[in-house]
Amino acid sequence: MASVFTKIVRGELPSFKIFEDDFTLSFLSIAPVGPGHTLVIPKEEIDSFVDVPPELYLRTMSHCRLIAPAIEKASGKKRVCLAVQGFEVPHFHVHLIPCDKPEDFDFSLAKSASFEEMEPMAHQIRAFLPTTPH
Repeated sequence: MASVFTKIVRGELPSFKIFEDDFTLSFLSIAPVGPGHTLVIPKEEIDSFVDVPPELYLRTMSHCRLIAPAIEKASGKKRVCLAVQGFEVPHFHVHLIPCDKPEDFDFSLAKSASFEEMEPMAHQIRAFLPTTPH
């Protein structure tokens, strides 16, 4: 059965996409730790990061590095922290969470976000992306 992320990749579920290429996709989390919390996934459904082929893993992490500065600028936070947990959805994904201090990087702070909160943030992040991504 396809994961929720695979359904997003296929366009079967809506998302606030940030950036997409042939192999990876990033979109805002529907339960963000804070505004701008973004998920980066390979389009191929692979459960654990240890099973991701090295080239696809590097491509996914490169995607993270590409969009993190845009998330920093849009959120106004000092940095973007990164986490790979893999418990919520059986599809390798990287959390990019804007933070000012270590206490901001706490998954217990996650809460559902509304369309009205997510749409402007997605637009702001995309506006700060480089014009030639790779």
